[in-house]
Parts: sequence; C-alpha cells; structure tokens
Amino acid sequence: MRSWPATNRALRRKHRLTHCRAAGRLESYPVRTVTPWQLTPLITRIQWCLGQKAVIKVRLKGYAMINKFDSLFAGHVDMDNVGYAGTAVNDRGFDNEHLVTAYDKARSIAQLMDRAGYDTFWMAEHHFQHEGYECIPNIMMLALHLAHVTDRLKYGCGFNITPMWHPLRLAEDFAMADVLTGGRVVFGVGRGYHTREVETFGSPLLDQTGNRDLFEEQVDVIFKAFHEESFSHKGQHYTIPAEVPYRGYGLKELTVVPRPINRPVECWQPVQSATPRGLDFMAKHDIHGVIGGGVAEGGATRRVVEAFTDARNRAGRATEIGEALSFGFQFYIADSQQEAMAAAGKYYEENLKMFGPLRLIRSLSDEQIEIMSDPAQAPHADLPRIEAAVESGGFLAGPPEQIIEKLKAVEGWYPGLDRIMVSHPIGTPEAVIVEQLQWFSEDVMPAFKDSAVVVASDD
Repeated sequence: MRSWPATNRALRRKHRLTHCRAAGRLESYPVRTVTPWQLTPLITRIQWCLGQKAVIKVRLKGYAMINKFDSLFAGHVDMDNVGYAGTAVNDRGFDNEHLVTAYDKARSIAQLMDRAGYDTFWMAEHHFQHEGYECIPNIMMLALHLAHVTDRLKYGCGFNITPMWHPLRLAEDFAMADVLTGGRVVFGVGRGYHTREVETFGSPLLDQTGNRDLFEEQVDVIFKAFHEESFSHKGQHYTIPAEVPYRGYGLKELTVVPRPINRPVECWQPVQSATPRGLDFMAKHDIHGVIGGGVAEGGATRRVVEAFTDARNRAGRATEIGEALSFGFQFYIADSQQEAMAAAGKYYEENLKMFGPLRLIRSLSDEQIEIMSDPAQAPHADLPRIEAAVESGGFLAGPPEQIIEKLKAVEGWYPGLDRIMVSHPIGTPEAVIVEQLQWFSEDVMPAFKDSAVVVASDD
C-alpha cells in the first residue's frame, strides 16, 4: 500500500476524506459528496495508491453534507419567572451558591452530548454576571474538567474575549488545556460586547476602532505563539519579548511552552458585523466563522455567507459557499410547531430581554428596548415574538421531521456547510435542555449521514 504523496494534500482536502481505515488490503474512504465529477479523480488517486489493478466499488448512502452537530451553552443558571412578563433583567441577582450551579449544569449537558454523538460543546467566556445569564469566566478551565468526565466530546471556546487577555497568557492557557485533554479543546476568539467586562479589564469597547485594532494585534501574536518555534513581535500594543537583559544576553525571541497538540490550530470567531475589514482578517488567518440568526434563502444570512466566502477566495483560500462556517440555530422539538412555540416562547423572550440592550439585535428600536425592561408593558407591546423567529428560520420549532426538512433546505443552499450548532435561549432549564438535545440526537441527527463510501482493494 502506497501512501498519499505530500503534493496531493490539497486533493485530499478537496474531496474531504474524513478518515482511512485499514483492514488488511482493504481501505474505506468515506466521502461527503457523490457527484461523478468529484468521485472520478478520487478513484484515480486511490488506484495510484493501490495499483492500477485495484478494484473500486462505490456504495451510496444518501446525499448529505451536514455531518457534525454541536451545541452552545453560555452558562446560564436555572431561573424562575422568565419572559416578557417575568423579572426584569436588571432586577435579577443570585447568590454565589446558585451561580455556581452553572458548572453542574454544563456537566449534565456535556455528558448527554458525549453519549448522544454530538461533536463539540461550545461555551462562552463572560464576567461579573450576578444576573445569572453567562457565568463562565474561564472556558478552558471548565473544558479541562468536563473532558475528564466525558470520553470523546470536544469543547469549543465560544468565545475567548481576547481584549480581556494578554495574548501570550491566552495562548499558554489554551495550549495547556489542549495538551491535558489530548487535543479536545477548540480555539475561538471574540472582541466582546459587554462594556461592563471589557472596559473594566482595561480594554476599549466603546471605541470600536480601538477594540478592533487591539484584537487584531492580539490574534497576530497568538498565532505566532502557536505556530512558530520561537518568535518576536513589535506592534502598537505589544513588544515581545521585552527589551531587557536576561541571564547575560539580550532577549531576541520567545518560545511559548507548551504549544498546542494539533497545529495549525483550528480557530473560530463569531461573524457579527461582517465588515470587509473583519472578514479579510478572518480569511488571512484561516479563522472559521459562526453565523446565527435567520437563514431564509435570499435573506441577510445569504449575503453574509457570500461576503465571508468572497473574502476567503480573495485570500487565496478556495472556498465553497458554506464551507469553513457553522450555522447556529435555537430549537425546540414538540409534536407540533404550535406546541413547540408555546413551550419555548418565554425562553425566547428572556433571551431578547438579555441581549436587546447590548445592541446585538439590530432590528430593535430604542423604544422597544426600553419597554422590554417593564414587565407590565412588555407582554402587550409591539415586540418580537417567537413566531417571527420561526418564520425567518433562525428558530427551529416543531416535530423532528419538520426540523429535518428545514436543515435539508439549508444544506441545499450551502453545499460546503458541514456543521450545525443547536442551542437553547438563555433561561431554558437544565432538564429541558438535556431532554431536547437527547430528542434531537435520536430523531434528527440520523437523517444526516456521510453520502458515499468508496471501497478499494488491490486483490
């Protein structure tokens, strides 16, 4: 058996071989697409490896490209009285004993996901949230714990708020977690959206240009630390190493110890404003993107995906539409769509109450944001309802077959997409999250499988 030559690495990526399992002289090559123009050159390469007399058989398994399912948990505790008629966000406050229950909640979710076949459990970094919505100040520390109570699940940093870190400290902490979990932590970066935390840590957020300048330099430093044996950096915010004498010589370079196991390091970032500058920076570093919200064909998400894809292609990274992206959906499964919306509506509303004043929902007016804080007015006001989110495609609600139909449509619109992130609105209780993720894994995920198996033997 000959191995693939180094010059054919690009070809292997093009055909998205996911693994090669040897069994004597039998090899199986799972492939995600079945179109003849893709299989023919692949079979040619397999024959090169095995010899021209190799017997090639193709076994079709249905047409599917989405094959990885993740979930996001921002770290909220269980809470009562949610929804527009519930307790105002600024009136919430929990004692430390209840706030730390977010970590047991994360463990329950992670263990279910591990058993159920999910790929990655994403968690969010946030600080000072006595309101109980986002209670994980250090993703990597929690990921290290969860990795030791699960077997195979990966843990995503969704996302490390980079302006609140020194870039070398973030690089070291991630590398430590990566090594100690055997490569099961996925790196992610973000610029932040809470002034209370970012500005308190001494970094700009109100000054968006300053925030982006700092973030980009930090990511440059982090990628040098990950991928170069030793490095130096001189920029607007950092001079690395410090220009000081050390043990009789002048410092010229530094080596980060340890470095991550898997290099180059896979990195993810949320796609929010989707500015040309931001997308070009992501493409420069091969940073993958997470997109949430409605995905109706021809809508805003399509324009963002096209802009993301164009930026990667400009950077010389040949990218199919949907590739290097994860689409995020909130969801609720029930026997009917009406039942699902009725059950999930109050959690959807709590989520809007939390994020609306942070200007993460651009469609909200100042008046709507103000009314949201008044439980007496909000239930009767002209505010977004879950029905509109379901209509736009951002919230998946209904029986499993209806959710499968929606995701299959997305799969058809974005042929390069292979990863979906499902989650629940802030305020959803632990028992509901676990039950819903179990149901999704049993009745939705099996509809998405690898599409073809090429079996090759040199007999």
